[in-house]
Amino acid sequence: MDSKVMKSGFDKAPQRSLLHALGLTEEEIERPLVGIVSSYNEIVPGHMNLDKICEAVKMGVSMAGGTPIVFPAIAVCDGIAMGHKGMKYSLVTRDLIADSTEAMALAHAFDALVMIPNCDKNVPGLLMAAARINVPTIFVSGGPMLAGHVKGHKTSLSSMFEAVGAYQAGKISKEELKEYELNTCPTCGSCSGMYTANSHNCLTEVLGMGLAGNGTIPAVYSKRIELAKHAGMQVMELYRKNIRPRDIMTKEAFENALTADMALGCSTNSMLHLPAIANECGIEINLDIANEISARTPNLCHLAPAGPTYIEELDAAGGVYAVLNELVKKDLIHTDVMTVTGKTLKENLVGHVNKDLNVIRPIDNPYSQTGGIAVLKGNLAEDGCVVKRSAVAKEMLVHEGPAKVFDSEEEAIQGIFGGKIKAGDVVVIRYEGPSGGPGMREMLSPTSAIAGMGLDKEVALITDGRFSGATRGAAIGHISPEAVQGGLIAYVKDGDMISINIPEHKIELKVSNEIIEKRKQEMPIKVKTDVTGYLARYAKMVSSADKGAIINK
Repeated sequence: MDSKVMKSGFDKAPQRSLLHALGLTEEEIERPLVGIVSSYNEIVPGHMNLDKICEAVKMGVSMAGGTPIVFPAIAVCDGIAMGHKGMKYSLVTRDLIADSTEAMALAHAFDALVMIPNCDKNVPGLLMAAARINVPTIFVSGGPMLAGHVKGHKTSLSSMFEAVGAYQAGKISKEELKEYELNTCPTCGSCSGMYTANSHNCLTEVLGMGLAGNGTIPAVYSKRIELAKHAGMQVMELYRKNIRPRDIMTKEAFENALTADMALGCSTNSMLHLPAIANECGIEINLDIANEISARTPNLCHLAPAGPTYIEELDAAGGVYAVLNELVKKDLIHTDVMTVTGKTLKENLVGHVNKDLNVIRPIDNPYSQTGGIAVLKGNLAEDGCVVKRSAVAKEMLVHEGPAKVFDSEEEAIQGIFGGKIKAGDVVVIRYEGPSGGPGMREMLSPTSAIAGMGLDKEVALITDGRFSGATRGAAIGHISPEAVQGGLIAYVKDGDMISINIPEHKIELKVSNEIIEKRKQEMPIKVKTDVTGYLARYAKMVSSADKGAIINK
């Protein structure tokens, strides 16, 4: 066992004395030491219940013969951080989480790990750490929030943001806005739609790193506590069989994850995080691979914000495994891959049937023959950009319109609420990329304002920042190269025509090369100087990296 390096032999008596200082008995010290990485805190609704999950995991580990020892991981609530400088810190926490967890796990020589994440950057950060550390590891998330209810309709966080736009447009009253505020997010858990957090908790199942139900059992269900106990017990089986994360997270497992991503209609942020996790495993995933998989994978689910169903309904319909069983019917999934159950995916899928064809469309009757995410390329995005195709209205799959340019999210919000946007426009938000932001903020506030004002079927939005998993409409993000690195988006002017063709994977600025070259001489690149500390170091790291490095780091 790994922990012997710090607890066995006469020369390790000082280390054992410190373990006794923790209150550990001789018997506990002799057992395998299992690190429980708890992301519990009291500011993130998706994490406020993780203390209960942690206690259940500890019980499971103890029942199976291990010694559980808890240490923390940070997590940011993207919803609370949205719309101000706090969002600049969200994406960077992914790497902070991975780095700090690696440091804690290896410094203390744990024999195995149980990761307890739930929200947006916390899940991929811990998956990255698991790949680096590569001791037997299992994941159990805190689970999704139940949907809210307002005026007889189910709601989620995106409904709340859109209600703000509706109020600004005079479509709802102040009292109605308050009703949304009080009823949209009714329980603890990760936000109830197929947003970034739930996307990655579901994909953790597909990767083989979590037990069935990890991504879909609601946070407030007692089944979630049972799942946590089983995860604690199962990590000891992984330890005894010496099954490690890199045995599970193989190239085939990542292909499965991308395929399930397309079928489920996951967040566009998966195109940032899956490649980063794969990179820690020595596996390359690029945007071209994503398009190839999307081309052959039908979209089977329209979960909020793409449609009216929520994660709780996906769970009742059979969960992630029921979706995989639909995909298996057309041989779209590698089923011989290893999982944390100690069995293959093929063995795990037995008995998981599709219980609701309205929530999970059968493979022969999909929402579309291609996947829920599309990667576009063109002169505006030579290295690519990403759109959640399943959440785009048919009217906006092909669109051409004049640009309305803003150099920050705040400017865009003022322009939208100030009446500067009209039907047919293409809103351009730049200098919000990884190094240009810095921090690559999510643009949920502008997109939700547009939707709330009823313009989501008439106005497109593009940015070198990110779009939230809660975004719907023709919102195209992650444009690379970003403005601060000299990407063409830096030289767009109001009124320039922008052409978007999602079925053909194209995005073009309809301006001649001669005019663009002239603008490059006349329009200096803007560099933000009002950031210090970690953000400044992060911006410098990203700007000095190779093109596209933010996707792979």
